[in-house]
This record gives sequence, C-alpha cells and structure tokens, in this order.
Amino acid sequence: MRPLIGRRRLLKYAAAGLSVAAVPGVALAQTAVQRPPKQTVPDEFSITAPVSIEVNARPLPSFDTRDRSRLRFGELEYRSGLILTSRFRGFGGLSGLRLDAKGERFIAISDKGGWFTGRIVYKGREMTGLDDVEASPMLGPDGKPITSRGWFDTEAFALDGSLVYVGLERVNQILRFDFAKGFTRAHGELIQLPLGVRKLPYNKGIEALVVVPKGLPLAGTLIAISERGLDAQGNITAFLIGKTLGLFSIRRTDNFDVSDAVLLPSGSLLLLERKFSWLGGVGIRIRRVALASLAPGAVIDGPSIFEADLGHEIDNMEGIDVHVTPEGDTVLTLVSDDNFSMIQRNLLLQFTLVE
Repeated sequence: MRPLIGRRRLLKYAAAGLSVAAVPGVALAQTAVQRPPKQTVPDEFSITAPVSIEVNARPLPSFDTRDRSRLRFGELEYRSGLILTSRFRGFGGLSGLRLDAKGERFIAISDKGGWFTGRIVYKGREMTGLDDVEASPMLGPDGKPITSRGWFDTEAFALDGSLVYVGLERVNQILRFDFAKGFTRAHGELIQLPLGVRKLPYNKGIEALVVVPKGLPLAGTLIAISERGLDAQGNITAFLIGKTLGLFSIRRTDNFDVSDAVLLPSGSLLLLERKFSWLGGVGIRIRRVALASLAPGAVIDGPSIFEADLGHEIDNMEGIDVHVTPEGDTVLTLVSDDNFSMIQRNLLLQFTLVE
C-alpha cells in the first residue's frame, strides 16, 4: 500500500532531526565511543520456519487526542488500545487480523508475506500486551516463502474453519491454506478466480476477504473486495466467489477506499475504509451494509457508524475483526499497517459496538 504519513508525526520527526543536527559535537563524541557489535535481529526475509519474537506494548488510555475523557464515537465506545513495537525487524505491516471466539488467540498477516500468531493479554476488559508471538514465512505451493516468487502485498485475509484465504494484491491472486496441515507451515495453493479479479489495477486489487458462514445469506461464498478497482460509475468493484458467482459494486463516497471487512454475528457486513491526502491527512470510517443486499450486479451502500481523523489515535488502519465477550459485548478490533516506517505506528484498538 501507499505509505500514509501523518503530518503531525512528520513534523515531530523532522523537528527531532533538526535538534540532532544542531549539536554536531554530540555526534562526534558518539563516534569516538567503541561500541560492541550489534546482534543481528532476523527479518521476515531471512526466516524459513516459525520463530518466537517479543512484542512490546504501550497502552493508549484514550482515543480522542483533543478530549481524553471522551469514550463514545458514533456507534462505537472505546475500550483500550496498544502501540506495538518489536526488535524483530520483520514485525509490522499488519494488514489483517483474525481472532478466536474469546478475542484472545490471533492470526495476523504482514503485507510482506508473513504470518504472526499469538495471544492478546487482558486485564479486565483492557488489552495490556501480546504473548506467545511467533513470526512465520508464508509458504507457496512449492513449500518456499512466497517472497521468493516476488509475491508481496498480502493485504486480505479470511478464515473458513481450517481454511485460510489470503489475497495477493499486486499480482491479483488468492492463496488458500489448510491450517489443518501444519498450521502456518501449510502450503498455499492458488484458487480459480473470475477474470475480473486478474484485471484489477496494479496496487489497488483485493483488499478485503470474507467467507460467509452457514445460516446466513450467501453461505459458503467468498466475498472479495478491491481497494479501488472502479467500475464505469466510479464505484468499488467486488466479487462473489464459490457457490454464488458474480460481480457487484460498493458505492464510493468522499474518496474513501476499502481496507478490510468483517461480518457481525447478526449478519451485517462492516466495511473498514480509509482515505489520505497531503492536505487532509488520514481518515477512517466504518460502514454497515446488509448482507442480503449483496447480489450479482448490485450496487450496495450503507450508513457510516464510525469516523475518525488525525485528532484521534489512528494510523493506516487496515484490519478489522469482531468477537463477542461472555458479558455479551460485541467488540471490534482494529489493527494498523505501519508500512515499516519510523513515522507510523502499529496500533491495536478495541471498541464496543453500541447497538
């Protein structure tokens, strides 16, 4: 994805750079100190098997930077958030996240062809950190990391039991993994796709994947949504793959593009969207769409239930998932892609859906 740079953080880092440059004696003194050789920290390109990594978490006690006491944002109520960092150089670029029914164990994907698995640690209802985190290379049909084929931009992610679907945006393909065959060591196989998927624009391809479970309209269908593959009317192109086949569109408004999607237990489809401009900065929103409105040839739309900008603790939000707590709260978890940039952040945010 195109890097999304917040102006306030850009200015902060620019200011930090100027302050160092203004004190050249400090830099000279540092070079005179004999330092021990740095230990090599592996990255996502050098690992060929799962490795345990440590991820540090710093809490975000509030979401609104202008009013720290505010909790309600549209139909969402802020629960907690974390800023995630790691010495493992491959940690970052988080483009998708799926949680277990308890909202604890997770599988995440990096847009550089890697898996991250682990557990969210809670204190009460608030997230406090990550534990048992492993990084693994995503393997292709030949058992080699998919990056050896030049496959990157693994942006979309869906679960169907033990089957895992991953969208490769820049080559407009979808891999299917069977986690019953080795978990993250499973080999991905390309699935057959409608011709329109292969014709999506470069770097604007499949950005969201959802498998419809049993008991809902379109059960067994894989929904594949592009980031900004536009139809003749300027709406976002999406596909129904599987038992139901067809092309539909999502009405595009206010320059928002799709970054992920998830189904609520009630059957509504939530679309996570974001926009960026050098003047306006980053913005995100979540729209609710009736699943029953999806059909070949349809143009779907729905109301916004949540919006945020750089006055809030957001970044390049690319992943969304949902779980229900034992108390009956429907919790949305959002994750950001830092583009491996020092002026962006890996954020993990949770909200209660207030219906």
